[in-house]
Amino acid sequence: MKDTRFTKLVILINGLVPLVLLLWDWYHKRLGANPLELVTRTTGMLALVFLIVSLAVTPLRRTTGLNWLIKFRRLLGLFAFFYGSLHLMTYVAFDRFFHLGTIPADVLKRPFIAIGMSAFFLMVPLAITSTDKMVKRLGGKRWALLHRVVYLSAVLAVVHYYMLVKSDTRLPITFGFVLALLLGFRILARYYKPPVNAHGREEGLPPLNKSSL
Repeated sequence: MKDTRFTKLVILINGLVPLVLLLWDWYHKRLGANPLELVTRTTGMLALVFLIVSLAVTPLRRTTGLNWLIKFRRLLGLFAFFYGSLHLMTYVAFDRFFHLGTIPADVLKRPFIAIGMSAFFLMVPLAITSTDKMVKRLGGKRWALLHRVVYLSAVLAVVHYYMLVKSDTRLPITFGFVLALLLGFRILARYYKPPVNAHGREEGLPPLNKSSL
């Protein structure tokens, strides 16, 4: 197995770069006329990007045979949760000003917020159980079953983004298309039986492991 420590460090640094740049622009008052909207959109976009990239690890690993890529999935997923947390906190702190009692009425008024919150809260147990210790405690099968919730979270995140955009929906539709490809790959890998060649061996991709998401 390839030593991935340096690559993980590169991912960690690059994953924090957008936040550093955002804080830098905030400090120098370069967030534009509507800082709240910019921060909210940026953190939400970053959460969705990292979520999609984390889901792309398994298809990429299986099509390339580079099994060490699986070591990056946890870090990418945690970045998705991290930026999702910032996205939610931006809303609570700067839109609701920590007046939690006003959130239910706002959610009823703007349903896309409820969908976004659902996507985030589905990620909470995944982040909590992301450690090796929790994998051992839950057992591989139960852990894998729990972490399939990420698929629903990703779907809700894309729907949230689509409902948020009022005019140009090309970007959320693109995210939806990519997500459909990633989920379609998993369905195909799980249920498709490759043809048998002349030597009696199955051709195509190896079967999808229960621990693969």
